[in-house]
Amino acid sequence: MRIAVCIKQVPGTAQVEIDEKTGVLKRDGVESKMNPYDLYAMETALRFKHDYGAEVDVITMGPPQCEAIVREAFMMGVDRGIILSDRKFGGADVLATSYTLSQGIRKAGNYDLIICGKQTTDGDTAQVGAELAEFLGIPHVTSVCRVLKVEDKSITVDLDLPMHIETAAIQFPCLITVEKGIFEPRLPSFKLKLATADRKIEWLGLKDLDDRNEMHYGLNGSPTQVKRIFPPESHSGRDMWKGSSGDLAARLFQMLKDKKFLQQAR
Repeated sequence: MRIAVCIKQVPGTAQVEIDEKTGVLKRDGVESKMNPYDLYAMETALRFKHDYGAEVDVITMGPPQCEAIVREAFMMGVDRGIILSDRKFGGADVLATSYTLSQGIRKAGNYDLIICGKQTTDGDTAQVGAELAEFLGIPHVTSVCRVLKVEDKSITVDLDLPMHIETAAIQFPCLITVEKGIFEPRLPSFKLKLATADRKIEWLGLKDLDDRNEMHYGLNGSPTQVKRIFPPESHSGRDMWKGSSGDLAARLFQMLKDKKFLQQAR
């Protein structure tokens, strides 16, 4: 069994600047980490490696510094790392990201199972998994909370739907997105860090993919156009009031009324 896990490097802080012209995050120089939901996807794959002898690859798209999360994946037991990195991929929306990942996966080889985390903490769209499966032309299920059975040609899972739990059997090759808590993610191993320090990572750019049409990637391939995006304003000013509870209540009421947060009943 061959498994690919899609991972992503996301900002490690909420204090991230936004390019107001392009509407994309300024990631350079920002503290980053592996997307927390991807840890559950990777742990699921590594359980399959232990139980069924699966080969586990990780694939990510991003700037050169995303090598750090691939190295982290090696420290957890992943066998192979692939990075899609090219300036032509920059500024991609969900659709262009999914298409780029699909091209990278096609180049990397044939997989029985592709696993994605529920969503990313920077985009929160929860759409990449489903769109990736569509581009690859394979069946998929989302919201997987439990793996029930793995057979030669299929996998049976429980789906955590809003009103109930549904059981589904899906044939290989397929894609699943997993919920937080499906398994407890393991910690990186210092022993594996030393053992994989020199392990080669495969880098793929636009020239390495089957589809080299620049209009299908990055901002060019993104039908979602951000009209304007900006960080919320931060206000740190404050007033200190002193007085009796009655006086303070009256003053607070008057302030809310003046700011038109409250209207006096007629």
